[in-house]
Amino acid sequence: MKILITGAAGRLGSQLVSLLQGKHRVADADIVGEVSHRLDITDYEACRRLVADLRPDIVLHPAAWTDVNACALDPEKALRINGIGTGNLAAVTAQVGIPILYVSTNEVFDGQLGRAYSEYDPANPINAYGYSKRYGERAIMQVNPRHYIVRSAWLFTHGGRNFIHAILGAARQGKVLRVVTNEVANPTYTNDLAAAIALLLESERFGIYHLVNEGAVSRWGFARYLLDQAKFTDTPIERISRHEWSRPSLPPEYTALANFAGASIGIRLRTWQEALRAYLDAEAAG
Repeated sequence: MKILITGAAGRLGSQLVSLLQGKHRVADADIVGEVSHRLDITDYEACRRLVADLRPDIVLHPAAWTDVNACALDPEKALRINGIGTGNLAAVTAQVGIPILYVSTNEVFDGQLGRAYSEYDPANPINAYGYSKRYGERAIMQVNPRHYIVRSAWLFTHGGRNFIHAILGAARQGKVLRVVTNEVANPTYTNDLAAAIALLLESERFGIYHLVNEGAVSRWGFARYLLDQAKFTDTPIERISRHEWSRPSLPPEYTALANFAGASIGIRLRTWQEALRAYLDAEAAG
């Protein structure tokens, strides 16, 4: 199978390229980074030309503007990239009759349900990032019936900057740690998400999927477990409310995802605790 992967220089995109290129013919595309094909997804003609030239069997679309705070400061740009850009790829893939897999987010929900969200619960985003990603979901569902929409949450990966790096960096420097207790979701290892997506492609079962490491935890609980596993057991963490942490984009409160659809076809991810330990082992091994 020939697969075109957008956002191939990003955290998830690069992992998908590494995982799939041994078994499939993979074309990697991004607007930045060391990739084979340069692509601005907000340019419809560029999307159309690349798909026409490469003739892929499917497009995997993890490309996104994921800086939630920057999205809040520039919601039009967020909508242009995450919403309209996704709509461009939805239209192009529909025109040539191929499927598209879109990576979305738990932030399409408002966090008020009080339990983990299944694939069948209604979306209701409350911030610019979530709205832009929901726009992308709707564009795909309306235009290309041969679609996979994969929602995930709190991705962590090797390299770059993320929550794990921030917490461990602060602990090493002896800084005071203040972490939110009332934001809850599923920390998800990018390697595990990529492997689950690879299995989903083999299923050819279109629809919406929640692919996350099992279990829900607060930001504070995740940080505490991380520090304990990294041998910073004596490092204290101050508990704070989400409203005490000032930032441009306020995330929804409880957006844990339940993997119902994926589990029904045999796709299950390990617990976030197991995934985090595997991540730390890989980091230690270099």
